[in-house]
Amino acid sequence: MLTGGNINDCTMFETVLAGVTRPARVIADKRYSSKSIRAHLRRRGIRATIPERRDQRANRARRGRAGGRPPAFDSMIYKRRNVVERCFNRLKQFRAIATRYDKTALSYQAMIDLATLTSGFEDRH
Repeated sequence: MLTGGNINDCTMFETVLAGVTRPARVIADKRYSSKSIRAHLRRRGIRATIPERRDQRANRARRGRAGGRPPAFDSMIYKRRNVVERCFNRLKQFRAIATRYDKTALSYQAMIDLATLTSGFEDRH
């Protein structure tokens, strides 16, 4: 799903997840650490590996026992996220993608498709 550059990713989380075959687990960064996202994943029976933001930890600690227990987090599983970050890094090496020169979503998506095809081709040679 392609959104505008000025739209926060976490606001589109449920829409993007609806377009994907039900995963067993979601591995995401701290930007996705919110009660609503965690609740949505819990309702759908999807495990979450999302680190808790510092302000959320502090708020829970400030509330004491009423703050509840921290969400489960497996750092070994979270290390797999580097594959996604490397993919983004590779795509952003294409200047047209990093600066988003294209005016329409269709043109931008086409540029991403070309960059993806080009990246795969370069690795084989």
